[in-house]
Amino acid sequence: MVLPSLIIVLIYSYGPMAGAVIAFKKFLPAKGIFHSPWIGWDNFQYMFLMPDTPQIIANTVTIAVMKIAFGLLVPLTSAILLNEVRQALFRRTFQTLIYLPHFLSWVILGGILIDILSPTSGIVNQALGWFGFKPIYFLGDNRWFQFTIVMSDIWKEFGFGTIVYLAALTGINPTLYEAAEVDGAGRWRQIWHVSLPGMTPIIILMAVLSLGNVLNAGFDQIFNLYSPQVYETGDIIDTFVYRLGIQQFQYGVATAVGLFKSVISFVLISLSYFLAYRLANYRIF
Repeated sequence: MVLPSLIIVLIYSYGPMAGAVIAFKKFLPAKGIFHSPWIGWDNFQYMFLMPDTPQIIANTVTIAVMKIAFGLLVPLTSAILLNEVRQALFRRTFQTLIYLPHFLSWVILGGILIDILSPTSGIVNQALGWFGFKPIYFLGDNRWFQFTIVMSDIWKEFGFGTIVYLAALTGINPTLYEAAEVDGAGRWRQIWHVSLPGMTPIIILMAVLSLGNVLNAGFDQIFNLYSPQVYETGDIIDTFVYRLGIQQFQYGVATAVGLFKSVISFVLISLSYFLAYRLANYRIF
């Protein structure tokens, strides 16, 4: 039963990895991958000497780290508050509503955000105008673009994280809450001394596993929302590779940048699984 899936993975995931050799060649489409001239590390040297490279790496890490931090804090807070709601109908309805954006692609959500964040006709800027604020160009101002990217990603994904933490809360022994209540603990004390300690293993696990995404700032999202005027703060490694390879036809340099990212990501993912095993006793094998 596993064999068909294994064959698909080998063909579509491992087979294309042979193309990574382009990073060490001056790739000429007319000559193909294996007949293009070998240039060794020249593409990597060119990559690191490009003036935009440090800023692009910094943008990638900054956006990814903010997404990881808020992606842990917001769902955790949401799950704890939702767990305190006593009306089951309201709780299920709210949980469904915050989970729905997870199923929508960034092509759809990108169009929605462009409309609602428009500086001229967007509902957000109209609301700001009611309080006397000037319109903000959220998707065209370098001061606001990273904030907008992070907050919109949290809006899309925090419903999924909430479900994970709610599942952890259901695993806590109810007698612990009863004992805390007998000892005089209110709801906040019960959250602090019962809920959070009971969720600690899953919190540690989610935090550690997210380390592997430090260089993944979200190509789909940024590609659908950014523009040349916010390249300074919004351009990341994945969009940089797209422009180099697809738009500028610098296949060797684009492959070198992608391979550099893949190697660093592999190291971080390996480290995250090692730490997950040591800190949360989580293992995949």
